[in-house]
Amino acid sequence: WRLLMSQRKRIWGWFFYDWACQPFYTLMLTFFFAPYFATVAADYFIASGMETEVSKAKAQTMWSICLSASGLFIGISAPILGAIADTSGRRMPWIYVFSVMLILGAMGTWVGVPDGSNLTLMLYFFALGYIGTEFALIFTNAQLTTLGNQGEIGKISGSGFGFGYLGGVFSLAIALLFLVEQPNGKTFMLGIEPLFGFLDPEQMEGTRFVGPLAAIWFVIFAIPYFRNIKDDPALLNKINVGKGLRDLMQLLKGLRSRRSMSAYLVSSMFYRDAMNGLYSFGGVYAALVLDWTITQLGVFGIIAALGAALFSWLGGKADSLLGPKPVITFCIYVMIIVCITIVGMTPNSLFGIQLADGSTLPDTIFMICGVLIGGFGGAMQAASRTMMVRHTTIERATEAFGLYGLMGRATAFLAPTLIGIVTAITQSPRLGVSPLIGLFIIGLFVLIWVDADGETSS
Repeated sequence: WRLLMSQRKRIWGWFFYDWACQPFYTLMLTFFFAPYFATVAADYFIASGMETEVSKAKAQTMWSICLSASGLFIGISAPILGAIADTSGRRMPWIYVFSVMLILGAMGTWVGVPDGSNLTLMLYFFALGYIGTEFALIFTNAQLTTLGNQGEIGKISGSGFGFGYLGGVFSLAIALLFLVEQPNGKTFMLGIEPLFGFLDPEQMEGTRFVGPLAAIWFVIFAIPYFRNIKDDPALLNKINVGKGLRDLMQLLKGLRSRRSMSAYLVSSMFYRDAMNGLYSFGGVYAALVLDWTITQLGVFGIIAALGAALFSWLGGKADSLLGPKPVITFCIYVMIIVCITIVGMTPNSLFGIQLADGSTLPDTIFMICGVLIGGFGGAMQAASRTMMVRHTTIERATEAFGLYGLMGRATAFLAPTLIGIVTAITQSPRLGVSPLIGLFIIGLFVLIWVDADGETSS
């Protein structure tokens, strides 16, 4: 009984890390900071004399460069860090360091004043937090191997994502209730000045405070994780950099004889990159193409996050019953349809068909797309890490998830770079997201060679 309760505490502690870090993605990457940056940058460029569409395209390109550079750094570093960490059996010290990066980066985005005078500094702080968050998740994902057997992992992974998305919903609600200002300077839900008048709406301090909110949220809600998750004393050893690098090289060489793992890493590299592109540019698209306000994006975010929580949980159930591969496959098909819809839509037309002036159909369709992106994207991510568990062992999980992180980040610059290039060529933020369709299709095609049961040895 004590062992059962102890394991339950570990699982719930692990769930809380998703809950604690999700607001960084929800508030910063997708719904508030990213579109706020894009809007501020576009207005700054317009004020400097650029045409409106050119300014919007340059703002989206600038955001894409930030994500590309961050992703490239993460991709190169992740498998090396994972391999070195596995030689010592220590994951928690790394997670502490990267968590501090998350906190400092999120807090630092407060400097993003609305006149656009420090656009680059805003991006530096965001990149610091983003890199810290992504590195930490490599190590926490690796801990999934210790939380249950193969039949339980899918349910645990899906429930973790679902619980995390609920954290995103609550953080969005807090932002809309007390922080994010409308054009009239009042918050959307309560109609009060941001944080009861302590924040200046003219300086957009309510919207800017979402960064510090994500940091404070993490500090509070990561406590159950750090209290209940510890490194296994039986696996602890001195860090051996040389051995870690040799093990990594051996793993890379061994991929030639491991068809399923190789195919899975390549497949996930493309479809996860496309998925991250949707998360990273969804809010920017809504702000630049549909002219949504930050408040509209917040409401949209709550709806999408609720969908994500529900579908992640359902996806975990489906994963346990059917295995992760069918779940991933179905989710990719949904994402392809969503991308085609987004590219074919403007504020006044749908696939070339003109709509009546003032039609709300595009807004409604994009809201539905948001639910699908959040819901099936969450289910896809949960099933993806379950599939990775099926291709590794407890002893080498961090190394394997580091490699998983490498493949997920080796082309992490690809989606934002392609979006930036197409946006620059077409001068259209809407057409700029079209490369994601091709990335999803490639990922779906390569998935054919992945063994649904994974591998039993590393």
